[in-house]
Amino acid sequence: MNADEQLIEAALAAAAQADPRDVPVGAVIVDPQGRVIAAAANAREATSDPTAHAEVLAIRQAVAVLGDGWRLTGCTIAVTLEPCTMCAGAITLARLDRLVFGAWEPKTGAVGSLWDVVRDRRNTHRPQVRGGVLEDRCAAVLRDFFAGHRPS
Repeated sequence: MNADEQLIEAALAAAAQADPRDVPVGAVIVDPQGRVIAAAANAREATSDPTAHAEVLAIRQAVAVLGDGWRLTGCTIAVTLEPCTMCAGAITLARLDRLVFGAWEPKTGAVGSLWDVVRDRRNTHRPQVRGGVLEDRCAAVLRDFFAGHRPS
């Protein structure tokens, strides 16, 4: 298993901690030495906060852990699902160096599927991106969740 797959495994473990009402998306952030400094799952339903996506919560944790401002330069974020526009913007604004994600999101994805916010040439910061890592496993978690939450 390569390093990016290990990151997605850690993000899947974070997703498994989501409140049963929340879509099980997980995110982890590692520092430049590869140490996990933040892990979070979606918590919109649990917190009644529309911004409580796994990526945003992980960014907030990582900034608090590092304690030296809002920039996460040198860090990598791994998330089980292609980020939405809000999260793609937050990743860019936080100056994360890399983004690794699992499943593609054709309806709301903002890292290549519907939009490509993080690689827009007008941005002053553009992280490196690798998508589709352990895609089938990440997609299966979401399929299973929605199969249990949608009427048949």
